Amino acid sequence: MNTPSCVSIAPVIEPTAGVAAHLDRLGDEIAELSAHLDAATAHLLDLIREFDTGGGWNTGFCSCAAWLTWRVGLDRGAARERVRVARALGTLPRLAQALARGELSYSKVRALTRVATPDTEERLFAVGRAGTAEHVERIVRGWRRVDRLAEAKETARRHKSRALHVYQDEDGMVVIRGRLAPEVGAVLIQALTAAREALYQKAHAQNVSAGTSGADVSTEPPTMPQQQADALALVAETALHHGIDPGAPGERYQVVVHVDAPVLADADAPGQSVLDDGTHVSAETSQRLACDASRVVMRHDPDGRILEVGARTRTIPPALRRALHHRDRGCRFPGCGLRFGQGHHIRHWAHGGPTTLSNLTMLCRRHHRAVHEDGYQVERQPDGELRFRRPDGRPLPESPPLPAVPADPVGILRARNDERGLNIHARTSMPGWLGERLDVGWAIDVLHPLAAPLTLERPSLRPE
Repeated sequence: MNTPSCVSIAPVIEPTAGVAAHLDRLGDEIAELSAHLDAATAHLLDLIREFDTGGGWNTGFCSCAAWLTWRVGLDRGAARERVRVARALGTLPRLAQALARGELSYSKVRALTRVATPDTEERLFAVGRAGTAEHVERIVRGWRRVDRLAEAKETARRHKSRALHVYQDEDGMVVIRGRLAPEVGAVLIQALTAAREALYQKAHAQNVSAGTSGADVSTEPPTMPQQQADALALVAETALHHGIDPGAPGERYQVVVHVDAPVLADADAPGQSVLDDGTHVSAETSQRLACDASRVVMRHDPDGRILEVGARTRTIPPALRRALHHRDRGCRFPGCGLRFGQGHHIRHWAHGGPTTLSNLTMLCRRHHRAVHEDGYQVERQPDGELRFRRPDGRPLPESPPLPAVPADPVGILRARNDERGLNIHARTSMPGWLGERLDVGWAIDVLHPLAAPLTLERPSLRPE
């Protein structure tokens, strides 16, 4: 037996002429003010782009978006999107101008900048003027699908064309010619760079031990192609010597630093601070690494021979580390909050600072480096709160002071836009859509420069 469903029908109440006129005025005011806000947003993005390009955010923050999160209170995702759109509009003057005049909303411009280029922005501007924000989003999704198909096709073509030819020339020299995928080529370039540096350090050490300098050597220094050939030989010999297996990640990424005890206590003290291969690192770097790392104490005689090796100790015990993570919940540097961090001794243990919870704080890798090597300071106040300072001694507050807001922000916004010669009214940002159905497939075929040759390969974009 079917039970009757309950249907609620709201009565349609026709507003009186006076109420209807009032609502129309409200609608016009909403539309006009929205266009004013979009015009102001364009100016805001110009400021963000200039601030970003000038590096104004580089005061302990990892990016302009991180600074916006701290200074303006934006969500991280929204801050990253503002920076992305600001950068994109720097090369898209047509879209930037449309936003500055209130002709396109920020929502439309944000979507269009995901795919627009200087060659395509004019036709995409027409899309923004003709359609709603939903139309723009749908067309951008279709556009990006064509881009991905074209990119995948190009990637497959490049992958198929990879090759390495190795053959012996008439004089016995081995000739190498090849094409590598971009990511593989990047690995090879990095390996050759590291090998060249190792060969240079070895040659330099030999010259120093022999009491000569590069200028005293009778032979000509090798050219860059010759250095590349020597580096490739070293890479091959090293691979054969150590085996092709790169080994366990724990051993592969372990970094050993040899530091004299006085250097840990005083960066200006004489003593060594070197990596396992002899490369010098700064005393500040050693102090940062020693904050939260395994430590082995060795005693040497005056001739440098090892007399005693202590057991390996961990600076921060596991139980204390768990308490530190639970208390700080991530990096404590103002505006950061990254969940993954390192334990930092506020007063370094080499200076007598205890490894206790009150003398520890969490810092991410970047801000741990900023405190040790870039001159930033942190101290714990008597009430337990942390105080950070910039390298010049100015305080870096946990949250910035709120800006002063005028009594009539809307009036000031309109006045500023009027001063800039903007004629913004209720129909400035109204799209030209007349209610017809959007045919995404046809729109992409007409608009996208790569759509025609891909039409048969993408049935999901055929006209509906």
